[in-house]
Amino acid sequence: MSRSSTTSATGQRTTIAKALNAGMRAAMERDPKVLLMGEDVGKLGGVFRITEGLQKDFGEDRVVDSPLAEAGIMGSAVGLALRGYRPVVEIQFDGFVYPAFDQIVSQVAKMHYRSLGKLKLPMVIRIPYGGGIGAVEHHSESNESYFAHTAGLRVVTCSTTDDAYWMMQQAIASDDPVVFYEPKRRYHERGVLDLAGLGSAPDLADAPHGLGEAVIRAEGDDVTVLTYGPSVKVALAAAQAAELEDGPSLEVVDLRSLSPLDIDVIEASVSKTGRCIALSEAQTFSSITAELAAHVQERCFYHLEAPVLRVGGYNIPYPPSRHEEVFLPDLDRVLHAVETVMDY
Repeated sequence: MSRSSTTSATGQRTTIAKALNAGMRAAMERDPKVLLMGEDVGKLGGVFRITEGLQKDFGEDRVVDSPLAEAGIMGSAVGLALRGYRPVVEIQFDGFVYPAFDQIVSQVAKMHYRSLGKLKLPMVIRIPYGGGIGAVEHHSESNESYFAHTAGLRVVTCSTTDDAYWMMQQAIASDDPVVFYEPKRRYHERGVLDLAGLGSAPDLADAPHGLGEAVIRAEGDDVTVLTYGPSVKVALAAAQAAELEDGPSLEVVDLRSLSPLDIDVIEASVSKTGRCIALSEAQTFSSITAELAAHVQERCFYHLEAPVLRVGGYNIPYPPSRHEEVFLPDLDRVLHAVETVMDY
């Protein structure tokens, strides 16, 4: 499994949003069966402009502006996938996915198993998720646990421009249905997209990490912080702050894949540090962080020097935007958890 996140300084600096766009563009150029569907993904380029320019270049038959009907979008994608296409469906906001929930968990996730492997539904369900953008109700949710709980779905999320570009293509190429969570408040942050020496059309074999691999973003010796998506930035800030204060050394593990989990990387890191914090924006009850705590307890019990702590959103509905900074886990809450596990 991958243990490094080093990126060449010679790479191109771009945003996560543009890297996702470039990833979809590369997949569409590679395979004419790839098509995009969703509300406003065509002429507008999506509300976050992630699909900007793709309808102009690939046409209205491959970048389809759909009605405002998530169940209809998903049902159409099921039919297209059964006929050999690879639809990439955009759910405009995280909280809009619920009308399509039955299609996803009852059809998309189960068709391969129900048909004894005879039928496949290769599709990507793109969901911008998380808070921090000052949005109204149903626009800032972290509902990834619903789909990670559903057997038959892959659930992944990116946190860097490099991952956005490569993971999008890997998800589209996968024969499994993939729920692809995109951290919306980080869309316009810049990072390095390292394509140096790969030519004008990089092959998927050039991807630095597999779709299901976790990556260590910061090496450390005292506390493992397991996190993903929008919370990776918070974890790295905590690691830097602790280092500046001559505090504990934090190892930040970016999960990237939420289902399946890369247990080998998780276990190796926690076995080394002996302490673990699971961090995400989602409410902690019945969450990915709860699953992480259970796995660590089961696999690393004799290495643990302290209980596994979880840092996440409070167990309430997502609050109005004026209160969201209180709801979302921040640097102080992570550092408080670090102090707590070090005190045992």
